[in-house]
Amino acid sequence: MPAAIGERPERLATTVDASKFAIAAKPLSTLETITNNTALRKLAILIVLALVWEIYGRYVNNQLLVPTFSATVRAFVAAVVSGELPLRVWVSIKILLVGYGAGVAIAAVLTAFATTTRIGSDLLETLTAMFNPLPAIALLPLALIWFGLTPLSLSFVLIHSVLWPVALNTHSGFVSVSPTLRMVGKNYGLRGLRYVAMILIPAAFPSILTGLKIGWAFAWRTLIAAELVFGVQSGGGGLGWFIINNKNILDIPNVFAALLTVIIIGLFVENVIFRTIETRTIRRWGMATT
Repeated sequence: MPAAIGERPERLATTVDASKFAIAAKPLSTLETITNNTALRKLAILIVLALVWEIYGRYVNNQLLVPTFSATVRAFVAAVVSGELPLRVWVSIKILLVGYGAGVAIAAVLTAFATTTRIGSDLLETLTAMFNPLPAIALLPLALIWFGLTPLSLSFVLIHSVLWPVALNTHSGFVSVSPTLRMVGKNYGLRGLRYVAMILIPAAFPSILTGLKIGWAFAWRTLIAAELVFGVQSGGGGLGWFIINNKNILDIPNVFAALLTVIIIGLFVENVIFRTIETRTIRRWGMATT
């Protein structure tokens, strides 16, 4: 009798009960659990660093040189409870947001102009070659002359520190976009800002995010350094003023508490804010593997 349509007589297929097979599952050890979890690995590193700090502080045994980690934490808690440290942090954050936002906005305009026109590209290359090597803090004396003892002086310095790394990384990302994606955008009739927003920005977003991270780091440390000078002259300020004021009265644990605050804010921005943006964009789009 001929085989039915779709049957293969030369192939023998049997049904097997899957319940007869056991799936071996080996539980992870404590060490494997830690090494497979990024947050736990970083937490372990921070704990080790804190222990090294505590041991070295006890070895030096001089609070005017290196307070212990426990003494720094006590000073940090006392400054937070008193309200002094949160107030100084808020002053610094407000100035940082203004300068960082303005720097990113100007970088976006320059980069869009450089991407869509040849003269814009030449302008961006010339300006970055001129001003990128110039330390932002070197502009503070001029800023104080031009804008006086106002937060605008700090914002001007921050704009300079943010503008060039963001513009350079963004433009580099735009240049590295594949010709295929560029042709897709042209075929859809995209031109000008629509072409930049719908084709170049998504494709170059890893480079853009890197530029934003570098710009943030430059702005944060420039702000603290500028406040060390600006705060003393104006009689008030943010974290930088808090550091220099406590140094003048030899309250070194409070100085280290302020430095610890700078570190904590940096860790938060890098591992929470930028990490969340990265997870929801380039990782979701399959543009990063780690």
